[in-house]
Amino acid sequence: MTTNAFLALEHITVRHLDNTLFRELSWQVENGQHWAIIGPSGSGKSALLNTLAGKFNVINGAIRHHFYDAFIAAHPQDDPYFNYRRLMATVSHHHQFKNHSNTTDFYYQQRFNSSDSDDAPTVQSYLFGDAPVDAKTMEWLTPLRIPSLLHKELIKLSNGETRRTMIAHALLQQPKLLMLDNPFIGLDVQARKDFQEMINHIISSLGTTVLLVTSPHEIPDMITHVLTLDEGRITGTYTREAFMALPQAAVKETALPAFDKDLITKLTAHAPREHFDVIVGMQDVNVKYGDARILQNIHWTIRPNDKWALLGPNGAGKSTLLSLINADNPQAYANRIVLFDRRRGSGESIWDIKRRIGFVSPELHQYFATQANCLQIVGSGFHDTIGPIRSNTPEQLEIARGWMQVLGIDSYANQPFKQVPESIQRIALLARALVKNPPLLIFDEPCQGLDARQKEHFKQVIEALCAALPVTLVFVTHYVEELPASVDKFIRLDKGRQVE
Repeated sequence: MTTNAFLALEHITVRHLDNTLFRELSWQVENGQHWAIIGPSGSGKSALLNTLAGKFNVINGAIRHHFYDAFIAAHPQDDPYFNYRRLMATVSHHHQFKNHSNTTDFYYQQRFNSSDSDDAPTVQSYLFGDAPVDAKTMEWLTPLRIPSLLHKELIKLSNGETRRTMIAHALLQQPKLLMLDNPFIGLDVQARKDFQEMINHIISSLGTTVLLVTSPHEIPDMITHVLTLDEGRITGTYTREAFMALPQAAVKETALPAFDKDLITKLTAHAPREHFDVIVGMQDVNVKYGDARILQNIHWTIRPNDKWALLGPNGAGKSTLLSLINADNPQAYANRIVLFDRRRGSGESIWDIKRRIGFVSPELHQYFATQANCLQIVGSGFHDTIGPIRSNTPEQLEIARGWMQVLGIDSYANQPFKQVPESIQRIALLARALVKNPPLLIFDEPCQGLDARQKEHFKQVIEALCAALPVTLVFVTHYVEELPASVDKFIRLDKGRQVE
């Protein structure tokens, strides 16, 4: 160990629940260093951050928080509960927002119900409480586009807006160590550029050490070093320049099973063959909450076998538009909307609509707080429930296993959903959307959290599915390279308006 050490992991062995995550792992961060943590899905990147945050048990070895020792030496504390965690901030995948009562968790559809969403704090209240916001702080947060969000309730934020708010909350704590778990996920192109600049500013001006889990292609300029992981082991430590000089093939990705088109053919053989003239028809659709116009004069027709990309920056209104289709937004009744040849509000139930739609989104993932195993989560897609509220037949479970096999996650079938890697949870929810062979698939940022090979494998599955069935697809992404080749129609929103 050098005298310039900021943080040191000394031969640590880490367990969480019944799993050993790391064995004899050693790593040191020195003052002035800022690290990107790279590796394939399931390699231990998020687990490493959680270990540093004190969430997992270190059963052997030690973590030395030298930055804490230096701080205490310079700033003695009378508070007996003051520890190293007070000098750290972590931005993870999921928010922990609460209603005003601080006792009730949000529920998925709450953001679309105006009376219920009023129970949610605003961004300003979450970030600043009742304190006034000074101009210098607002200017500092401008790259994250926080000022425009201050009046919005937390529950009404889009996925990207939520992540920006969480990052702002972490920065306002002025931590000595800031840990960011895939912070670019869910951000639009401009927000990713803005946040890279924000990270560079934090490093160059604020004296905060940054540890960043990210992809090899999104490493901010001021990151000085790169750590590579695979299967809980450190496979390399590099300066930024040395890592960037590596051939791309040297950045290992997890191999996935061979693509099985025959299994897709088998799984889709008995799909319902319903015929519709119009899957979705919208005429002059508007959504408004108070004085805020979320959608303005939207005209959109989706016909059978269409393949659409729904594009637009964070906060453009994409999730609200999808909520009108997926029977999650009561304002559908106040608009001229046709779903599956039937005018919305003509006597159909929300379950009549949902049974014809396979849906997945990052926001939906947030609400699967369940102890069920992955197979049960996939099987819940037959009933359109958030979790296995109803039991499945043996035939349904067999189909669920089949889709898990197609997507390369069948080995996780009996493992608890909340204990598998984040990417496996995402893929399980994709399988959940597919099990019914629905006529309409709505994939809202389906590749979030997947590594490059998982994304490519998923695209192959979707292409094969589109070839096997006359399926209609709506695909939302901030990365155009994620779009399946079959997508040939585009609708773009910006500030609630249709721009193309």
